[in-house]
Amino acid sequence: MNTKPPAGPLVVGLTGSIGMGKSTVAAMLREEGVPVFDADAAVHALQGPGGALLAEIEARFPGSTGPAGVDRAVLGARVFEDPAALADLEGIVHPAVARAQRDFLDTHTDAPFVVLDIPLLFEKGGAALVDRVVVVSAPETVQRERVLARPGMNQEKFSDILALQTPDREKRQRADHVIDTGVPLAETRRAIAALVDTLRDLSSARERTI
Repeated sequence: MNTKPPAGPLVVGLTGSIGMGKSTVAAMLREEGVPVFDADAAVHALQGPGGALLAEIEARFPGSTGPAGVDRAVLGARVFEDPAALADLEGIVHPAVARAQRDFLDTHTDAPFVVLDIPLLFEKGGAALVDRVVVVSAPETVQRERVLARPGMNQEKFSDILALQTPDREKRQRADHVIDTGVPLAETRRAIAALVDTLRDLSSARERTI
C-alpha cells in the first residue's frame, strides 16, 4: 500500500473508530519503547493556550479563541454542517500538524519503526503514506458502552460521529494488523508485545533489501 521510498524507519499508521481503545493501545506501544506521534495531541497543542494557530483561527473565526486557547464548543458550532468553514479550518490545522509530524519523523530516523496515531487515517487518505496500518477494534456493544459513558455524550452525537468515520468492518478489512480491545487488558497487552516483535522483524527484513 505504500508509495514512499523505503528510507528511514518503518512508518506504521495507528487508527480506530471512536471508543475502540486506540489511546490505550498507543500508551501500551509507548510502554514498549515505541516512538508514537499523537495527531490529536498535536492539534490540542496548536490550539491550546499560546498555541501557534490561535491568531490565524481567530482571524478566520472571530470570537472562537481566548486565553485558554480555542473554544471548541464555539468553533465546533461554526463549522458544523458548514463544509466551506470546515475546509477553511482544516486548511489551517492540517499543514501545521503535517509539519509537526515531519519534525517527529526527523527526530526518530534511527528507530526501527515509528507509529503515527491518526484517528482519521483512512478518511483523510493517510493510509497511502504509511508502510503498515494497525486498526484498533472492539465489538460494537463494547464500543457503544464506552462512548455513551463519556460526559456529554448521547446516542445522537455518537451516531453523528460514526457517520463521519469509515465503518469499523471496512477498517479491519483494510488493516495489516488488528488489535482487539474487547478482551481482558492483559490479552491486549500480549497482542501489543507480539505486534512490536512483528514490526521489528519487518523493519529488519526491509533494511536487508535496501
